[in-house]
Amino acid sequence: MDLEFDFEKRYRLFREIIETLVLTVLMFLVIRLAVQNFNIDGMSMEPSLHNQELVIVDKWSYFFHAPARGDVIVFVAPPNPTQDYIKRIVGLPGDVVTIQDTKVTVNNQQLTETYVDPQRQGNPYAPINRMIIPQGAYFVLGDNRNGSSDSRDWGCVPQPNVIGRAALVYWPLGQDNFGFLPGVSSVYNNVSQSQTITGNNLCPIRHVQPATASSPLGTASAAAASSSSQLTATPSENTDPLGTASMLLLPSLFIGWNRWRHRRTAIQAKRG
Repeated sequence: MDLEFDFEKRYRLFREIIETLVLTVLMFLVIRLAVQNFNIDGMSMEPSLHNQELVIVDKWSYFFHAPARGDVIVFVAPPNPTQDYIKRIVGLPGDVVTIQDTKVTVNNQQLTETYVDPQRQGNPYAPINRMIIPQGAYFVLGDNRNGSSDSRDWGCVPQPNVIGRAALVYWPLGQDNFGFLPGVSSVYNNVSQSQTITGNNLCPIRHVQPATASSPLGTASAAAASSSSQLTATPSENTDPLGTASMLLLPSLFIGWNRWRHRRTAIQAKRG
């Protein structure tokens, strides 16, 4: 009798270990498809994002809603498809954008961009006068206006290039922007809705390069390389042990805690 009880106990333990491992792997794969960690390389998004910071990019949100003005996105760079850039969306499809010196106007509404540091304000590029954002594309700018290669330089980002929305800064600790990226939708509250506008002054689009296979807006893989003022994707081959370890440990801890809670509840119910 004791032998049979011991066998059942061992079998139950073995089964729970197998189930935990399987669920951990499944949760890891789901998390890996939903989010991706990136390494900021450069200062084109100062003061919002700093050089060498690690960010989590949400790759699933745009399955359920379209990108919005003010979103910080990671995308395959139109001027160089071997690189991934990170910029802020300023213009949506159908918007009309004008940039004179440092003044940015969208649909005849001049923006008061609270996220731009006056000391980093500037415009080394030619003025833009009533440029129309074509359907399926986005006009993006770096927050460091005096040190960013963006839509002022090479044109709009086509939708298939978008990898996802930068959502969370998770390393290093103690930075002034550690945590979720703040929402800036209030900057665009007075901008009128996009319209279907025809004209010859369309924002140019270069090198449509579908993003990663798990991206909501792309279908193929894209390589990533460093850039002095843009963004480098952290390779998945364990070059970021913190990000990889957290993706492995969090599902395991959650499943283990959930099983312990259920077992404790069952024991208390038997005693009761």
